[in-house]
Amino acid sequence: MQQFNVDFHIHSRYSGGTSKDMVLPVIAKQAELKGLDLIGTGDALNPDWLRHIKNNLTEESNGIYSSPEFKTRFLITTEVEDYKRVHHLLLFPSISSAEELNEKFRKYSSDIEKEGRPHLRLNGEQIVDSSLEVDALVGPAHAFTPWTAIYKEYNSLRECYGDNVEGVKFLELGLSADSHMADRISELQGITFMTNSDTHSPWPHRLGREFNRILVKELGFDEIRRAIEHKNDRRFVLNVGLNPSEGKYHLTACTRCFLRFRLQDAERLKWRCPECRGMIKKGVSDRINELATWEKPHHPGHRPRYVYIIPLAEVVSLATGIGTITSKRIHERWERLINHFGTEITVLLDSDTSKIRKVDPEVGKIIEKFRTGRIKYVAGGGGQYGRPTLKGEGDNFYGSGQRSLSEF
Repeated sequence: MQQFNVDFHIHSRYSGGTSKDMVLPVIAKQAELKGLDLIGTGDALNPDWLRHIKNNLTEESNGIYSSPEFKTRFLITTEVEDYKRVHHLLLFPSISSAEELNEKFRKYSSDIEKEGRPHLRLNGEQIVDSSLEVDALVGPAHAFTPWTAIYKEYNSLRECYGDNVEGVKFLELGLSADSHMADRISELQGITFMTNSDTHSPWPHRLGREFNRILVKELGFDEIRRAIEHKNDRRFVLNVGLNPSEGKYHLTACTRCFLRFRLQDAERLKWRCPECRGMIKKGVSDRINELATWEKPHHPGHRPRYVYIIPLAEVVSLATGIGTITSKRIHERWERLINHFGTEITVLLDSDTSKIRKVDPEVGKIIEKFRTGRIKYVAGGGGQYGRPTLKGEGDNFYGSGQRSLSEF
């Protein structure tokens, strides 16, 4: 049995709002620097992207695609949006499976030929039906975010997937939630949680910012299925990701000025910000409180540990005080650490902090802090990312002494 680092959910250059650099040679190179063994291709229903996949990759074995030029291997994946704007993540056993599903979905979509993440005139139950027919695995993408997630629209998996709910074996937590939050909901006890980046950019501070560590005999679709279903000792051994406070929708907040609100205040104000009249969006933290069965999490036996990380460029930014993480000085220190330890994941997760401190004392100190839970965060909300801080800053809410934008 072997352990592999996997990011199942990314997008190609054919999805809206993505970098033009989201092409396989760039993605593969950056994934290698990150320390990812396997990446989902994303957007596999898009004909142009599928053509790009075929031109760059060949099937290695059992649904795993590779190229002699790349160390990184790929699994065929996509994300789709249903008729209620709920997003679903699909994992395919082969390119031909994705092509077959494209044929099934084509008559229910006006943009499947041009959009990376197609919109479908189907509900969740119908999407699972069609996916199972081509032997694909399907589950909710970023399940708690307030715009395009299953729990923004429904109060249970069954409400969305109907009689096909038993065919749903995994759920993607999204950046604004973790297993400690989601394991307060009783219906999710048997479900495998995924932590994926959902990245629109190939650079290592986005790619693999959340990833899974799985234990399987070898990389293959059938082995991944067994890990998702936690069968035959195959399993997810780590969920790795941002502290959910860093997610864009962790707290209830205004979508225009990002003023944070307690739920009772947002309800009293009828979801309209008194400072700028922007829309207030319910945060993941408040939504999970509404859905929760228990006050504290009940982790089932198959649930792996959830480990918080901060992308290495952001760690260097904290160490240097340089806010622009793409700056030359930050890249030079990032590169020195990668050259010494091999991959970003090795630095963030696996190397002894005493060894890191010998190479970069400030970075080593910060990594030691977040590994031991001593980093504070200013939480995100309303579409604004949260951030780690070394200054002891806290979250400011409406009605708690910061009532005007000039005070931010």
